[in-house]
Amino acid sequence: MAPGPIARFLARLTVRDSGEPASSNRASSFHLIWTVPSVPLEEVSAVFELLVEPAVSRLYFWALQATFLEGSTARGGAHLGLQWHPSYPGNRAVNWGGYGESGELAGSVSELPSALENSNTRDYSWEPGIPYRFVISSPETGRWRGTVTNLATGEPTVVRDLFSTGTRLAGPMVWTEAFCRCDDPSVVARWSDFRATTDGNDIPIESIRVNYQSYAQGGCTNTTVREVDGGLLQITGTEREIPVGRLLSLK
Repeated sequence: MAPGPIARFLARLTVRDSGEPASSNRASSFHLIWTVPSVPLEEVSAVFELLVEPAVSRLYFWALQATFLEGSTARGGAHLGLQWHPSYPGNRAVNWGGYGESGELAGSVSELPSALENSNTRDYSWEPGIPYRFVISSPETGRWRGTVTNLATGEPTVVRDLFSTGTRLAGPMVWTEAFCRCDDPSVVARWSDFRATTDGNDIPIESIRVNYQSYAQGGCTNTTVREVDGGLLQITGTEREIPVGRLLSLK
């Protein structure tokens, strides 16, 4: 039996597929959370490729995120990724920044220029259709390095180091954060080759948990994740295909 008018009306009250996101930062985010054993990690990485670029002059951010641990205590976390940023040359930027117990993490001075003179966000001429590997690693105790490698050329770019008392990583994930209208044209990002290591050994990542910023949290309800050969897509401005909480096997 088809739903009646009242049921359809109530359903529409939890749909946000047009207009601006209602979150505090006016962005809609969705996440791919890695299922990893409860062991301290020393390095995490993932491959990102933008398949369909934004058609609007709004900020989009695609990033790899991890928490810093000191023993079993969280000491903040950080995110490394590429941005479609209207205030940067060609709308292209890279960001490596994060937060600790006392606010924004300090870090080394990046060798990359910055159109806005922002310590975290730097000019970086990336291109759609090219895969990039994001790597969070520690060259020495107390420093966490964000590196982006263009896999078409093999050229690595160190964004800078962040300073944290955390000596290990936990809680890795990748995400899309879109500061666009919910009904703006679809943007498609592809994630693949998720990796984590500890003591020089690879840690198995058996599955990925899908998460969306909910309607109550101000998110758009027309974002989705899609499984493809060798990776996962995150897509804005389209019908949701995979529900929140679904575990996607990587085997």
